[in-house]
Amino acid sequence: MTYLAPRQGLFAIIILVSFCLQTLLLIISTDQQLTKSREQKGEQMVAQLIDEASLSLENKDRVSLSVIANRYTSEQDVARIVIKDSNDEILVPVGNAPMQQGDTIRQVATKGDAVIGSVALTLKDISKGEIIAMQWPFVIGSLIFHVFLWLLYGYVARPTKEQINALSRDIENLHREQYAQFSHVNHSRVHDVSDGEDSNDNVRSDNVGLTKDNAVRDRAATQAKTSKSTKINTAGIHDELNAYLRAQQAGGDASNTTNATQPDSSHEQTPNRQNEAQSSGSDNRTMYKNQTTSNNHAISGPQAINASGSDITNDKFTSRVSKLSTTRAFDTVSVQIMFHDEYNMLERLAPEMRLPYLALCTQLLNQAATELLKLPLLLGVSVINDPRFDESGATALLKADNSHAKVALAGVMLGKLYLMLNKIIHEKHIELSRFALPVKAGVSDDAQSQAMTQLLKSVARKEQMLILLPNAGLKQIGNHVQVHSLKRPTTVYERECAVFDGGNEAMIQRLATVRNAVLMTGNEEESLT
Repeated sequence: MTYLAPRQGLFAIIILVSFCLQTLLLIISTDQQLTKSREQKGEQMVAQLIDEASLSLENKDRVSLSVIANRYTSEQDVARIVIKDSNDEILVPVGNAPMQQGDTIRQVATKGDAVIGSVALTLKDISKGEIIAMQWPFVIGSLIFHVFLWLLYGYVARPTKEQINALSRDIENLHREQYAQFSHVNHSRVHDVSDGEDSNDNVRSDNVGLTKDNAVRDRAATQAKTSKSTKINTAGIHDELNAYLRAQQAGGDASNTTNATQPDSSHEQTPNRQNEAQSSGSDNRTMYKNQTTSNNHAISGPQAINASGSDITNDKFTSRVSKLSTTRAFDTVSVQIMFHDEYNMLERLAPEMRLPYLALCTQLLNQAATELLKLPLLLGVSVINDPRFDESGATALLKADNSHAKVALAGVMLGKLYLMLNKIIHEKHIELSRFALPVKAGVSDDAQSQAMTQLLKSVARKEQMLILLPNAGLKQIGNHVQVHSLKRPTTVYERECAVFDGGNEAMIQRLATVRNAVLMTGNEEESLT
């Protein structure tokens, strides 16, 4: 029979602790090496970035600075780059990885003796998982080595036959000594107990005789008391039962039958009990009537209140249903244009550049609406507000002057026309290194304008148009436009919303003609000025 090595489980724990400490030291040393190399690389990148962006930083050209900084954020080790001017105001923040941020390298940009700004480059934190993935051959080899040591200890440290025999002899001798000591102690205790019992036998016999006499007397007294109490109690119980049964059998003549059969005391007691029962019964009946009438009054009150308030709840319910219903009537369409500004560049733009850009967008939208509504297909549709762009975008309201006007089609065409115009303007501005933003559009009826605003902020993508119209509006655009539903909707509005997917050839030609007309009018106005 083979035996395991002594304390083999403890040795396994020691081996495991050794493996963990070795892996920890490996991770710490590798982390320090990678940190030093990344810091050197980051300092070189910051110096190179300052050299490239010194001219743009001096002119505070945010567009060119963002383009230059985006090239550096494509590096695997860079998490964020922040460029500030001489007044410590942020010009361009590029990159956004808060869960991976590590060390930040800051350096001041100078031109001669003048400070023109500063650059802060944040490196990504080194992941411990990446280090283990890089050093996996060493980790697996170390694990195999420690397992081999444990198996080797279990084989080498097993006890031999001589050691097992010697151990068994020692255990046998120890058991014999313990048994001898235990038997000697028990023998001495038995002698002591027997001597004490012999000396106390006489005293115990006398006490037992006295206690027996006292116990017999106590039992006789208690039996006599219990017999008396049971006799009294049974007599009273039988009297009450007989009186109750006779009262039930005789009805109204119960008093006469009790006079003939019961003694005077019982004759006096039973009528009194019956009178008390009758009076208590009448009191209970009157109390029950009062309670039922009060409960009826209490119930009738809330019913009246509910009846009076039912009109209000019904009005609220019908208003909610009308807003969510696909058969709701409409005669006004809201066309919302919103900037696709992921980094909030428009807010950080200087006012002398932001205001002209917003004025250009407003002019484009007004000219697009004017030229579009000249089409014979959209007769009877007019613009009822003066749309103007601000940081949140612009909204144009179109109204149908008669029942035949296709106001829904006009809203969709206006949204698509502005997307086409803004794409041209955006590409041209980027070529000229000027500021411009892409947009996204949403078309809805007046009842769903707030819902469309939320959808544009949460769901819409760049240069995309969402449509949220009732069935009547979808019928107007059905012959001209193709749409598709949103994937994996999470709300009622997302389920009802549709995404513009394209138009037929006639519609695209009309929009191209209007687009060219808008751009030509803009060129004519610039030449006249």
